This record gives sequence, structure tokens and C-alpha cells, in this order.
Amino acid sequence: MKARRDGKEEDSNVFQNLDKTTLLQEARYFNSTPVHPRKCIHILTKILYLLNQGEELTTQEATDIFFATTKLFQSKDVVLRRLVYLCIKELSPMAQDVIIVTSSLTKDMTGKDDEYRPAAIRALCSITDSTMLQAIERYMKQAIVDKNPAVGSAALVSALHLSATVPDLVRRWINEAQEAMTSDHVMVSYHALAVVAGARRNDRLSTVKLITKLARTPVRSPYTLCLQIRFAAKLAEEDPSEASEPYLEFIESCLRNKSEMVVYEAAHAIVNLRKSAKDLAQAVSVLQIFCGSSKATLRLAGARTLARLTAKHPNAVAACAVDLENLISDSNRSVATLAVTTLLATGAESSIDRLMKQISEFMSEISDEFKIVVVRAIRRLCSKYPRKHQSLAAFLAGMLRDEGGLQYKTAIAEALIALIEENPDAKETGLAHLCEFIEDCEHVTLAVRILHVLGREGPKARQPSRYIRYIYNRVILESGPVRAAAVSAVARFGASRPELLPNIRVLLSRCQLDEDDEVRDRAVFYSAILDSGNPQLINDYIINIQVPNPVLLEKSLSDYLASGDQSEPFNIAAVPTAEEPQEPKESPVEIETRKAPVVSREEQYTEQLQAIPGIEKLGPLFKSCEAIDLTEPETEYRVRCVKHIFARHLILQFECLNTLSDQLLEKVYVRLDSIPGYKISNVVPCDELPYDKQGNIFCLLEFPENPIETLGNFGATLEFVVRDCDPTTGLPDSNEGYADTYPLEEIEITCADQFRTRAATDDWEQAWERAANAAEACDTFGLTQSDVGAAASAVCEHLGMPKAAISGEAVKEIRGGGLWRAGAPVLMRARLVAAQGTVTMQLITRSPREDVATLLLAAVG
Repeated sequence: MKARRDGKEEDSNVFQNLDKTTLLQEARYFNSTPVHPRKCIHILTKILYLLNQGEELTTQEATDIFFATTKLFQSKDVVLRRLVYLCIKELSPMAQDVIIVTSSLTKDMTGKDDEYRPAAIRALCSITDSTMLQAIERYMKQAIVDKNPAVGSAALVSALHLSATVPDLVRRWINEAQEAMTSDHVMVSYHALAVVAGARRNDRLSTVKLITKLARTPVRSPYTLCLQIRFAAKLAEEDPSEASEPYLEFIESCLRNKSEMVVYEAAHAIVNLRKSAKDLAQAVSVLQIFCGSSKATLRLAGARTLARLTAKHPNAVAACAVDLENLISDSNRSVATLAVTTLLATGAESSIDRLMKQISEFMSEISDEFKIVVVRAIRRLCSKYPRKHQSLAAFLAGMLRDEGGLQYKTAIAEALIALIEENPDAKETGLAHLCEFIEDCEHVTLAVRILHVLGREGPKARQPSRYIRYIYNRVILESGPVRAAAVSAVARFGASRPELLPNIRVLLSRCQLDEDDEVRDRAVFYSAILDSGNPQLINDYIINIQVPNPVLLEKSLSDYLASGDQSEPFNIAAVPTAEEPQEPKESPVEIETRKAPVVSREEQYTEQLQAIPGIEKLGPLFKSCEAIDLTEPETEYRVRCVKHIFARHLILQFECLNTLSDQLLEKVYVRLDSIPGYKISNVVPCDELPYDKQGNIFCLLEFPENPIETLGNFGATLEFVVRDCDPTTGLPDSNEGYADTYPLEEIEITCADQFRTRAATDDWEQAWERAANAAEACDTFGLTQSDVGAAASAVCEHLGMPKAAISGEAVKEIRGGGLWRAGAPVLMRARLVAAQGTVTMQLITRSPREDVATLLLAAVG
């Protein structure tokens, strides 16, 4: 606070106008003799503030400040010295020759002044490399078991950070860390458990022994107990059998702990683990007590966890309705929001209007992230109570008109879009609200998204012409990207509704005079396609456009040009699409402040596949399948297989992990017992497989010419040379080692591996009729399942079809299509009927290639 002359106070930030150049000049003061600690403290504070605000220093600037700061080691001022350590940590990644202060830090680390030692340890471990760390290893071991808890905690936290870069070195400190686990200080035992468990994270048996041992001994530190609960929950999640019962019993016993933190951690773990409502009674009772607590943090924790539980077990939460009703008027609006959204998810249809009115009373008082929680709750209500769509859509539209950020507005728009897609009766209402919103939408990405929805759903409405005005207004009033999206939306109306085509042609002709080249190009492109009158062209390039993944498309094009063989045209259909169909997942009601970027499986493996010589000659990667385990989880060698599918080739990637610390594996490769017809073109072995570091082995095979011959199993054996090594250093002995083998599970090549499939779209019937002249294969099968729903799900899983392809009640129908690895499209229709305890299925497939159509039948048979 800064005092004004008139006696009033005003808020001010003394660091808000910092200038980097001025600060560099001020840092030269550190070279003076003598220096005033207070002035140095002020300068160092400004340096740290500037760095934490994201200011970037050049290498030379960082080096100059770093070495000027090191002059302050001569000061005896405690606050100044601590700031020096912080500056060293912040500047070390940017500056050069930082290793020069190692001796000064080591001196402080081993000194008698406990006020300097913890900070010196943290700074030293952040700047030294793996070779220099061995020189201070003895001091680190002593620091871990030091009587001063601040020193021990600093050493253990530094060990945790170092385990990511030099895990072998940290494993040598395990004995000291285990000794520190018995410390009476709450933080030391907590950090020690984290170090010990982290060193054993890839050794399940050792982790089981550790958690089982700790469960029998009383632990004083609530932090340690919380971490212990998390490890026990992880073990129980990985092993769903009865062997996990001791972990669940331990977690349930923690519900009776004196510490509220431990009780909540145990309740949270049970909520995430239990799959049936009857097992949740104890945890729900604890959370119910939390909802009535006088502490706002406990009320928030209880309400938030109950809100999360409503996604899977609404009936279990219904018993807490009275407590949640009391929270609606809570002074903490975050708690009130969670209480109302939980009641919305568990209450009856008749109580919705009352709860919605209560929400509207304090919507303006809560932050965007809690508003998003409300939006998600309403979105779930739209699916649960479709008859309430009018009032729910009106409420969402009112929220759209309020102030808010992009993430909040996007959540509302997505909720309205979901309502339109799921409820045919709400289509007109939802589209009207979206049209009204884009009139004043200031977010380009959101306007483009809504225009895409209007172009897709508008032509299916009863009066499609009413939406064209809103879309064409965007062409007149908005920026280039929005105008381009509007042109695409308008073209969809012309493609789907022939009666509107003359007017659409006029609008597109006007767009051809636009100042933006993207808008002009789209208008010319769509006009030419619509004028052609070709239904196939209109469907493929306007109505159902398959957009390839841009990252993989760029990679495939680069490989195509690098291969030097352009005798065959590039097949863009073989590139995976940007949005592969996903199985719908029920998302819990919770706050999501940050979303990880979505990366396809094909993108994840692109760089790893570059290890194969001549990979660019194989053409674009068609599909990467989900990894399958070829060994049991507790075995000494763990191997997973990922199948990468190309047009004519198959790459088997074996992800190998050695869990034995006293062995080093060399010349590791996989020997395959080949299926007849397959040709093994190349094998890329793993030269060395040290402890706890993943290695990859690649086998390149060529598919048989006949698609039916591609189905079958590969026998596989892991072969390698074993060399004994020192478990602490990882260095192998002088002996040459001995050859050994390890049997793996068989690898099955299925029909689903070779297709990218999708459920039927709205124009599926027209596509099926257009394919009437294509090759057709038909057969009838008797399935082993007795329930027609389970049989339909099993067929979809076997053929790689999404569950969304299933429709019907008594008679199940599966409709969908896909693309074979070599680019041949295929359509599939199956009818399943249950009679006299058995399920009969008629399967019909159509494709330009008869052998591909037959392949689907052969896979089922």
C-alpha cells in the first residue's frame, strides 16, 4: 500500500514498471565494496519478480547477473543469502559456467549454519550435472538423515527432482531415505516416502511390500498417510481381483483417522475406486459430514467430491439431498454452485425449475470456471429430461448473453449443440439461440464452430431458408476466417436442399468478389461442384468431407517427395482423419481449468518410427493400433506390441522394459514365427536395454497379396544377451554375458487392424444405394451370445466399429462404413435377431474390391 498526501491509501505495485535494461545496470552494484544488504535485497527481489513474470534474458545478460550475484556470498545477512540461492536457481538454466559456484554452495551445504544449508542444497542440486553429483553424494546421504528437519526435507525434495534425470544415482540413497521415513517431523517422512516409492515405481512387488509394511505401522504424519493412501489406491486399481482387498481395508480404516486431510483423501480414493453404490456408504457418510462443517474448505471438498460421484452413482448421493439443500444459501458461492449442480443431477424432474431459479440468483457472483460446472450440469439434464429442453435452452441462451471468456462461452455453445444433436424436438430452438448469439459473437473460433453446426444441422430443419440470412450476414460483417466458414455453411444448404440451390448460386457468385482469397477460392470451388450436378462429388466435397490430420498429412507428403518414386499418385485417403470417431465417455461434474492438447496415437509414434531405415518409402501411415501386453505385469521383462498399419506393410513395434536392476540386456530383438504369406523385410533390434529405461524393437513385414491371408497369429520370442551389472551404478561386469530367450504371447492380426471405421451418417442410405453396383458379399452367422445387445457389441468390437453404429431394440442393426488400408472404401450392414436362446446375424458388405468385402465376412466366420 502506498500513502497519498491527502491521507488516503491506494493500491500500487512497486515492480509494475520494471525495465530490464535499468535492472541490469542496478545489478552492477553487487560488485561494489562494501554493499548494503537492504539495497541488494531490493535489487534481487526485482530480478526474481522480472524472471517470474516471463521476462527473457539473453545468455550474456543472465551470465552477467549470475556472476554479479555470486559476489554476495561474502555477506552474512540471512535474508540476502537466501535470495542469492533463489537467484542462482532461476538463472542457472540461462547462464553459462554456473558450475563455478559449486564449491561455495558445497561449503554452505556442509557448514554448521542451518539457516543456509537447506537453500544451498536445493541450489546445488539444481545446477550440478550427473557427473558432479557423484562428488557430493556423500554429503547428500548425510543431509537426508540430518537431525535438522529443514535440511533433511531439502535433500529429499532435491532427490525427488533428480530422480527424473539420474534415477540410478538416487536409488543409491534409498537406505538413508528409508531411515528418514521414521522421522517424527511430518514433512521429512512424507518426502522420504515419495523418494522410496518413486525409486520402486517400476517394481510392483517391491511397492506392494512397502505399502503392506507401512499399513501395519502407525504413521504420525498426515501428509505421509495421504501419500500412502494414494499408492494403495493405485495398487488396488491395477489389480481388480480379491488380492486388492487389503488395500481397500487400509483405505477404509483411514476414514476413522483424526486428521480431516487423511479422512478426505481416503473418501476421495474410495469414490474413485468403488464400482457399486453399496461399497460407497462409508465414504458418502464422511462427505455428508463435511458438507455440514463450519470450515469452508471441508464444505467445498465434500460438495465437489459428491458432484463428481453423481456421474456414476446418483442414487448414492441422493441420501445427502438435505445437506446439499442447506448449502444452496452458503456464503461461499463455489460451494453453493456445486451443491445446486449435484442436486440437479440427482433430483426429480419437478425440482429442476426451482433449482434453476436459485442458480440464476448468484450466477453473476461466481467465476467462469464454476459457471462452466453449471453449464455441464445443465448439459447432462438435457439428456436426462428431454421434455425440459425449452426451459434449459432458454437458460443457456441467457448465459450466452452474459459477460464471460471464450472457455465459458464455448461450454455453453457445446451444450446447445449437444442438445440439438441428441433431441430432435429441440433442434429448432437450439439453432435459433445459436443464430442469435453469432450476431454479436466476438470470438472467431467459436463463430466458425457455430457456423459449421448451422451448415450441418440447418438443412435438416423444417424451414432451412430462415438460417441462411444469419449465415450470409457473417459474409457481410465479419473477418476473413468467419466469412470463409459462412461460405462453406451456405454451400451445404445448396448441396442438401435442391429447392434452395438457385438462391445459393447467387450468394456464392457474390462471394467470388470478396477481397479475401480464401473466401473467393471457396466460393469458386463450391460453385463448380454444385453446378456439376454430380451427387458423388457433392457428397464427398461438401456434405461429408473427410479432413486429414494436418500433422500426419505434412509428414506423409514429405516422405512421398523424399522417396523419389512418384510413379503412383499420392493417396490422401490413407492419411488418418483429424477427428477419428471416439466412444462417448461420461464425464463427471468437476472443474477443468486446463485441457491437455489432443494428440492422435499416430502422431505419438511418428518420431519413434523414424528409427526404421527407408520408412519414407512405405507411404503414409494408415493406422496405429492400441498397444497390447505380451507379458504379465509382474514379470522381469515387460513387452508391449503396437501394430502400425501401412498400405502394403505392417510394422510391429515392441516396447520393452527391463525391471531387473542387476542385469543389462544387449542385442535385444524379437524372433517371429511368421504367418504364411507374410514377408519379414527388416528387423531393427535394441542394442542395449538398461534397467528401467524403455527400448524399442521394430519388425517390418509385407502384407500378403490376398487380404484374407492377412488374418492370423504370430508366435514371438524375445532374444537377448544378459550381462550382470552393479545394481547401484548400472555398470556391467567385464564378462561377455550369455544368450537367453523369453517367450511372449502371440500377436493376432485382425480385420479391425486393417480398417478405419465409422458409424453411419445421415446420408448413409443414399451412400448404400450408390454402392449398389459395387461388389457385394453376404452371409448368415449363428453367434454364441444369447443376448442380442451383447452380440451386437461383440460384433462391433471384433470388426472395429464404434458402438454408435448399433441401432434398434428387439432387432439390432449395425450400419457403418470404413476405409481399407490400401484405400478401398467399404460399407457394412448387419441385422441381428434373437430367437430360441440364440442370435442370428445377416451381414452384407459392399466395396469396389470384392476381396475386401469378403474379408469382413471371413473375419466374422
